[in-house]
Amino acid sequence: MNAPLASAAPPDRNRLLATLDNTHSWDVIVIGGGATGLGTAVDAASRGYRTLLIEGADFAKGTSSKATKLVHGGVRYLAQGNISLVREALHERGLLNRNAPHLVWPLGFVVPAYNLLDQPFYGVGLKMYDMLAGKLNLSPSRWLSRRDTLANAPTLAESVNGRKLKGGVLYYDGQFDDARLAVSLMRTLFDLGGTAVNYVRATGLTMTGGKVDGVTAQDAIGGANFTLRARCVVNATGVWVDAVRRMEDKNAQTMVAPSQGVHLTLPRDFLPGNRAILIPKTDDGRVLFVVPWNGHTIVGTTDTPRDDLPLDPQAGAQDVDFILGTAARYLSRKPTRDDVTSVWAGLRPLVKATGEASTKTLSREHTILVSKAGLVTVTGGKWTTYRRMAQDVVDTAIQHQLLTQASCRTESLALHGAADLAPSQEHAGTPDSYYGSDLAALKALPGADRMLVKSSGLSEAHVRFAARFELARSAEDVLARRNRALFLDSEAAMLAAPEVARILAEELGHDAAWQQRTLQDLAAVAAHYRLK
Repeated sequence: MNAPLASAAPPDRNRLLATLDNTHSWDVIVIGGGATGLGTAVDAASRGYRTLLIEGADFAKGTSSKATKLVHGGVRYLAQGNISLVREALHERGLLNRNAPHLVWPLGFVVPAYNLLDQPFYGVGLKMYDMLAGKLNLSPSRWLSRRDTLANAPTLAESVNGRKLKGGVLYYDGQFDDARLAVSLMRTLFDLGGTAVNYVRATGLTMTGGKVDGVTAQDAIGGANFTLRARCVVNATGVWVDAVRRMEDKNAQTMVAPSQGVHLTLPRDFLPGNRAILIPKTDDGRVLFVVPWNGHTIVGTTDTPRDDLPLDPQAGAQDVDFILGTAARYLSRKPTRDDVTSVWAGLRPLVKATGEASTKTLSREHTILVSKAGLVTVTGGKWTTYRRMAQDVVDTAIQHQLLTQASCRTESLALHGAADLAPSQEHAGTPDSYYGSDLAALKALPGADRMLVKSSGLSEAHVRFAARFELARSAEDVLARRNRALFLDSEAAMLAAPEVARILAEELGHDAAWQQRTLQDLAAVAAHYRLK
C-alpha cells in the first residue's frame, strides 16, 4: 500500500481562490465534488496531472453523503446473474478496506430464513459471493441455526406472516461513512499536489476551435468570477450531469433518470450488537437493510422515480411508511414515526440510453461519454466502485488524446489518514476512528474534551479541525458531513448549532451576522431531516 506525500492542512480559502486566478492552465478540471469527481481528481493527480476540482456546494453535499453506508458487491446483482459486476464491486470493496482501514470495515449481515428452502438458496448464493471476492474476501459466510440467528440478531421477528424463523445465513460486506470518505479523498488530492475548492460553481464551458478547453466559474460565497483553462474537463456532477452537458450543447439528450432513496435513523436498541439484518425481498422487490451505524440504527432504502433534481430532496410520507411498515414485520420491536431521530433522502443517477454512438458503457453501473467537443461526462455507479470509475474516466481521456499517457496508481494508494493503520481496527466505525493518523492532531486542539453532540461524538475540537483542515465553511458542513449529527439526530444537531456557528466564526474570522446566516441556512436544510 503506497501512501501519498506527507500531508498538511489545505490552504485557506483566499489562497485557494488566488490559485484559481494565478494558474495559467490545468491538465484536468473536474466539475463535481461527490464520490466520482473526488475519485477522478485523486486518480488524475496520482498520475502526475495538474488537477483542479471545483464543487458548487460542499463536498458530498448531494447523493454521496446519503448512501446506505455500505461498501458492497451487490447481493441483488448476484441474484440477477450479473456475475462480472459483482466480481468488480467485490474487488473494489477489498481494495477500499485495504487502502482506507480507518473508513471501511467488515460488517456481518444476518439473512433470516422463514421458508425451508430460503436457507440453502441464500447459503449457496452467498458462498458464491465469497468465491467471487477471492483473496480480498472480508470473512467467509456460514449457515446459522435458529438459535444462532437470534443470537446474532436478537431483535429479529420470530415469525413473519405466520411463518416461523427456520434459521439464517451470516455473510460479510463492508461498512463506511460516506461523507468522511469524501473528506479523506479531498485531503488525499491535496496530499498529491492537486487542488479542490468547494462553493465554486461552474457557470459555463469555454471553447476554442470547437473544442472544450476550460470552465467559467463563480465563487458562491464571495461572488468572484473565474475563467479556468484545462486540456481535459470532466463532468462528474452525478444526477446533474445533463445541466453541464447543455452548457456545451443545449440540445444534448437526457442521460439521467433520477431515483430517490430514503433512509430512517432509529435508536440503537432497535438493533443491539454488531450485526446488520438484510431482508432480501420486500413488497416492491428491493432489499431492506437494517444496519448499526455510529451508535444508531439506520433502515432503508426505497426506490422512487423523480423528475426534478433538488439539492436537498425530502422524504415522502409513502416512503417513510413503507420503511416503517416493512421493518415492523421483521423486527420484534415495531418502529413508529415517534422513534425516528432523523430521515434523509438522496437521488441516484440511473443512466438512460441516449442513442449517441460515442457513449462508452463500461458496466451496467456507470457510463462515460466523450462529446464531439471533448467534454468527458461520467455518471451512474455507486460508492463501492468509485475508484474503478475514476480509473476508467482518466483512461478514457487518455484514449481520446485529451491527456498524455500515464498509468493508474490508485489500486494500492492509501487514502489520507490511513498511514500506519492496519485493517479491522478494534474501534472501527466510531466517530474518532474516521480521522485515522490525524486523530492525534485533532486531540491536540482546544476543546477536545468538550462534547457538543454526545450522540455523534462531536466536540469543540472536531469543529476547529473541520475549519482548519477540512474546508468546512458553514454549520451545515460540520453537522451534516464533517460530523454526522444531522443524519443521526436532527434535534440534537440543532441544539448544538449555535455553539458550532460561534466556534466556526472564531476560526474563520466571521462576525455575528454571519453566525445568524449560517444558522438560518442550516435550519432550512434540517427541516428535511425531521418527520412532519
